[in-house]
Amino acid sequence: MSESHALKADIAADDDLVTPGRTGWQRFESTLYGAGSIVVLLLVWEIVPHLITISAGTKLFFTTPSQIGGTLWTMFATGTIWKPLGVSASGFSLGLVLAIAVGLPLGVLIGRSRTLNAMFDPFITAFNATPRLVFLPLLMLWFGLGLGSKVVIVFIGALFPILINTYEGVRNTDRVLVNVVRSFGASEWDVARLVVVPNAMPYIIAGLRLAIGRAVLGVVVAEFFGSESGLGVMMVQAAGRYQVAVVFAGLIVFAALSLAMTALVQILENRLSRWRPQHAGNE
Repeated sequence: MSESHALKADIAADDDLVTPGRTGWQRFESTLYGAGSIVVLLLVWEIVPHLITISAGTKLFFTTPSQIGGTLWTMFATGTIWKPLGVSASGFSLGLVLAIAVGLPLGVLIGRSRTLNAMFDPFITAFNATPRLVFLPLLMLWFGLGLGSKVVIVFIGALFPILINTYEGVRNTDRVLVNVVRSFGASEWDVARLVVVPNAMPYIIAGLRLAIGRAVLGVVVAEFFGSESGLGVMMVQAAGRYQVAVVFAGLIVFAALSLAMTALVQILENRLSRWRPQHAGNE
């Protein structure tokens, strides 16, 4: 359960940032700074070829943001990107949903039961510490080169962040609250539903954020090393033809997918955390 310890500081830092009475500028300050830094980077990237003479050989492996944007526009306009995007999105979404469906309840059960914790902890620690690439040859043999192996790779990558962080959140539940609810005759299901899961929500959200990154990585790895179609396959084929703009276009689509999913998780976190004092003070 090692990953959760590194996230405690992140959770505490996120809580510190949410302070009552913040102005509109303070609420969007970090977002504006982040967007501004990206814009500056893109401008420098675009201007460099005009300021520095690049050899013909280097130009073969170089591109600019404007060329990437034009390539993306063409790919979406002609529809060449929709099929590989659909294949990658299917593997990503199915694997992530399965990981959530398995990791959340299993994390709660292991966190609430010492017996289950003792039984599953060696397996969770061993599999989590093992690089995912080790499983790739076996998964390709068992599930082939289609959607099945991609879903399993995404599932394995996304499962452990959710499972471990859910477990850690459950284990850190305030025992006083649990005892109070039990004193009113609540069942084990009521304790988990009313106290354990709500208090573990920051840990669960942190696990979801990590799981999204691992899921995208799983899709990329599966398509780079053993798949018949998808954005990753398109990027590998483009790299073989020295189409650098197409490679960067695929990279941007993967990054946009990660950002969109992370934004949805952030919205979910804000809705589920309104009852907390630091969030309620802002409304």
